[in-house]
Amino acid sequence: MLSPVFGEFMGTLVVILMGEGVNAAVTLKQSKAEAAGWMVIATGWGFAVFCGVVTAIACGSPGAHLNPAVTVAIAVKTGDFTQLVPFILAQFLGAMVGATLVWLFYFPHWKLTEDPAAKLGVFCTAPAIRSPFWNLLSEIIATAVLIIVIGALGAKSFAAAGPAPGLAPYLVAILVWGIGLSLGGTTGYAINPARDLGPRIAHAILPIAGKGGSDWGYAPIPVLGPVIGAALAGLFLRVTGI
Repeated sequence: MLSPVFGEFMGTLVVILMGEGVNAAVTLKQSKAEAAGWMVIATGWGFAVFCGVVTAIACGSPGAHLNPAVTVAIAVKTGDFTQLVPFILAQFLGAMVGATLVWLFYFPHWKLTEDPAAKLGVFCTAPAIRSPFWNLLSEIIATAVLIIVIGALGAKSFAAAGPAPGLAPYLVAILVWGIGLSLGGTTGYAINPARDLGPRIAHAILPIAGKGGSDWGYAPIPVLGPVIGAALAGLFLRVTGI
């Protein structure tokens, strides 16, 4: 049963369950972590990525992409597009299942939370200032940073034999934590089309108490921005040989 596709599904599920779990914990009424703030959210997402990476590896995906942007970047860098469709489908499915589990986990709290936008914010991103061009640019830059630094972590000039066994998930988690703190304030740093669109679809489908719309007008930006940023970063890695 263990396979790269299953690993991508399970790893992405864990990322979303724990990442959107911290969103819910900070956002929803009568949660013990209510209003804990941005530091808690950014830290929770960093830890979520660590947990997702180790789960993906254990379940058969040694690359642990967990993000269509990473899959696109690696395809552009290597010229091998064979993993693109199966990995991305697994990532989106894992994200939708993870989001559904968050809804179930916090079930009594949705009814107590009156703000529909706050409920949507548990599932997907929204900009602090709605300006499509600048929102798109934020996602492009943040995703490019994600991809380039991941590439740098595996560069021989950084570590000739690669990171020490078991260290890479910690380094990637720190990277995501840092992106959240430094580059997350404008759009909520989707940096992952599956992380945003999969749960947005779940939000639209699930019978969440008192929910509003799923903000489909903004939905293309956290998909296109990461894909563009990933493609550009993958090309950069290919040209530089990193």
